[in-house]
Amino acid sequence: MAEHPLPPPSNAPLPREVDCAIVGAGYTGLSAARETAAAGMSTLVLDAVSVGDGCSGRNGGQVAYSIKPSLEELGARHGADVAFRIGQEGMAALANLRELAQQPGTDIGWRPSGCFYGAHTPRHFDLIRREVDQQPAGLEQRISVVSRTEQAGEIDSDFYHGGLVYHDDAAVHPMRLLLTLLGRARLAGAMVIDHCPVTSLQSASGGYELETPRGVVRAAKVLIATNGYTGPMSPWHRRRVIPIGSYQIATDRLGADRVGALIPRGRNIVDTRRVVVYFRPSPDGERIVFGGRAALAEKNPLVVVPRLRSMLAQIFPSLKSVAVAHAWAGTVAFTFDKIMHLGHRDGVYFCMGYCGQGVPMAPYFGMRIGQQMAGLRQGRTALDGLEFPTRPYYAGVPWFLAPSILTYRLLDALGR
Repeated sequence: MAEHPLPPPSNAPLPREVDCAIVGAGYTGLSAARETAAAGMSTLVLDAVSVGDGCSGRNGGQVAYSIKPSLEELGARHGADVAFRIGQEGMAALANLRELAQQPGTDIGWRPSGCFYGAHTPRHFDLIRREVDQQPAGLEQRISVVSRTEQAGEIDSDFYHGGLVYHDDAAVHPMRLLLTLLGRARLAGAMVIDHCPVTSLQSASGGYELETPRGVVRAAKVLIATNGYTGPMSPWHRRRVIPIGSYQIATDRLGADRVGALIPRGRNIVDTRRVVVYFRPSPDGERIVFGGRAALAEKNPLVVVPRLRSMLAQIFPSLKSVAVAHAWAGTVAFTFDKIMHLGHRDGVYFCMGYCGQGVPMAPYFGMRIGQQMAGLRQGRTALDGLEFPTRPYYAGVPWFLAPSILTYRLLDALGR
């Protein structure tokens, strides 16, 4: 990813008034901006730091069906019809990114390599194998069962007890995807200004005023697209997302032959543990890019490198002494009901809470919320109008995460 540096800062003067102001220049905000600008709305996207400095520019790049709750869970909450349509939205998000990758002149580093989902214990293998035959009608995925005796064809490791291959999963180059979405937003007419944090958002006659260090902008409509970086500027939204640190390393160059021997089919790899890990070959096939929940809120990625290296060596003992060339840290946003949310409250639009699955979800739902802001019928989704829950005494600092993660690590260690 280092061969694609962050875009240079924008030095454009700040407009005093726009039809649409979007806070956050990641996948969500840029996708929304393209839609509002294409609909003829003057559109301004503001970001507190560099475009792509957060998780949109640096992430695992994995693309999969990304609705976390099961159809049964969703049905119990919202009814069978809404649950099924939410499942369809997950499929549509995957298809949307695939269609973008196939557009002429577009290079987001699309690699339709599939994913190997490794079973952490024999019990996990039995559970996930049964799920293959219980896929909901109309939401089926192409999945193959891989026994432990067969898994050497997927991964050169004895760490797993078999697993599943999801054939329709894919990978992208995160920064190439971001730059593509940035270019599409600007081509449609949106103005994108970074290093310009919004410090205050206040309602005003006919719209809102956004205060920044470079002046005040007046906007008829506003979208909060800050996801894991949602802060005090929007306390209602901050109370509804749980920021969780996500950390990655890239090994030193191993060479394509060695990487190919470790992951023979070049797939994404995830597993059944509660404390998530994810890894894959780098886009050039020369390294392993490895990520996971190695800490809670650590800002310095170098602090968590030893833990990530240890996690990697659990799976690939031959990499115990491998050098690490790059390290990243970012913040994703989870929600209390494990599903993303979009809509508007008091006239302010929002789209956030991807629960670690923002690569396919954020471009898709960013597009949809942008269409809603433009008054377009195609912006409607199955998630419209769903309650966006919070918890008593929660104000955006997840004090409850440390004991939860410790419990999850214990359960993983026990193989439960």
